Order: sequence, then structure tokens, then C-alpha cells
Amino acid sequence: MLRLLVLLLVLANGLYFAWTQGFLRELGFAPQQQSEPQRMAQQIRPESLRLIKPQEARGEQQAAAQAPVAAARTECLQSPLLDEAQATALRTQLDALPSGSWALEPVSEGARWMVYMGPYTAADALSKKQTELRQINVTFELAESAPLGPGLSLGNFVSQGAANQRLDALVQRGVRTARVVQERRERRGQVLRLPAVDETLRARLGDVQTALGEQLLVTCRN
Repeated sequence: MLRLLVLLLVLANGLYFAWTQGFLRELGFAPQQQSEPQRMAQQIRPESLRLIKPQEARGEQQAAAQAPVAAARTECLQSPLLDEAQATALRTQLDALPSGSWALEPVSEGARWMVYMGPYTAADALSKKQTELRQINVTFELAESAPLGPGLSLGNFVSQGAANQRLDALVQRGVRTARVVQERRERRGQVLRLPAVDETLRARLGDVQTALGEQLLVTCRN
């Protein structure tokens, strides 16, 4: 009985081995294949795969993130207020720039008033007045543009009434020789605006800046 049991076990092991190796496939007995050859066909250039260190991966990710930003970095530039003659003369250079890269926009600058002291033709007189203002805690700025310079500005205002109110307050604090003057009259004209200046466009602005003369292109105010 024991010999028969051993013989059956040997026979069962032999049949299992033959089944797992596919020897019984022609008789319809074989395990189901798990291979998926279609996935091999779907691989794209597997030989190009490479292993990199974590530090290299972070460096490549940062470079990839920064590259588009650097390439797309632009700046908005504008000119000071131009009169009609200046704007007309500038159009020749502007027409050589890409379409849509610039615009001449009509602008109006309101009048402006200043609480003013001066002018001081002697440097020691200007210095003495600055010392006096500091002693009574009155803030000021140098007014250097003609015809007001050299002098002192105690405030700039968009209306004459507001400037007069400031002067009255300063008189109460001991300021005696200040007065209200019109710093700038109302002006109307055009402003050149370049909303998206990249490195390529900047390289082509030489003729535009030459036509503007001493009026430099500056960062847009808004």
C-alpha cells in the first residue's frame, strides 16, 4: 500500500512538471501565458533611458522651469509727454518696429502747484534755510529745475487751493518766506508706449531713443 502511494506521488509530480513546462500543450493542457508581447511594441526608444541622481533631477527640473520664464520676460516702457511735432517726427522710426509692439496714446497732464522758497543764488543762504526748516521739523526737497532752482519745495499739489492750505499751515509753524507758485501748466500731447519689450525688441530701439533725444524711455507707470 505504501509503495502504491509513493508511486502515485511520483507520477503526480511528473505530470505537474510536464504541465508547467508546456509538454502537454498539444493535448490541451497548459498553464495560461502571462506575457504581453504587445507592450514591447509600444515602447519608444527604450535605449535612450538613463538613470540620474536625485541632485541632477532637481537641477534639470529647476532649469526647465526657469527657461520659459527667462525667454518670455518682457518690460513695459514709455516716453515722457511728447508734443505733436515730436510725435510726428518719431513715427518714421516706429514704423520700422513690429506691428502691434508700440502705440502713441493721447495724454493730458494737469497743472501743478508748489509751496516754494527761493531762489537762493548763494550756497550758504540755501544751506542756512535748510537748517532752519529742520529745526522746526518741516520737510522739504530741493527744487533745481529752471526757473525755480536752486530753491526748496515744501510740497507739490494738483490744485492751487490745496497749495494755499499747506502754506497757511506752514505759516502757523513759523515759515515766513514761502509762497505758492505754479510749477507746471496743463499740458496735452502723446506718450509712446511699448507694452512688451523683450531683448529682441530692445535691440531695435536705438533709433527711437535717438529721436527722443534727452527724453529717456522709462518703466510704465501703470
